[in-house]
Amino acid sequence: MAEDADYLVAMEAAWLVRDVGAIDDAIGVAVSEAGKQLNNADKEYVDIEVGVTGCPACGEPFDSAFIAANTAIVGLLCELTVFNADGESHAERIAKSEVGGALSNVPLSVIEVTRLTDDDRDDERENG
Repeated sequence: MAEDADYLVAMEAAWLVRDVGAIDDAIGVAVSEAGKQLNNADKEYVDIEVGVTGCPACGEPFDSAFIAANTAIVGLLCELTVFNADGESHAERIAKSEVGGALSNVPLSVIEVTRLTDDDRDDERENG
């Protein structure tokens, strides 16, 4: 059996914001609402920020948000460290369960799972 390890799991969430006219406002509302729901569920350890999307023409990254008819969809990046997982797929399931339980009815997709090294864990302890 594989040794337990710690993993950094990054997920993308699709957040809907209604009655909004500006991208910056939509992003602010989405990050605030998601953070509030996670904090209310005692999931303060989940980091939330706006995601980035590559421009299909030039490849330059831009904020992952779009408005039509005063309704925005904002792509949020949710990251958390999963400790003592049996492997990448186990870490992925744990992360989806943790975040998905707090952000019910919000589509989630795992975009990256990274096994943490001893140096990564030392950096996390120092930066808290």
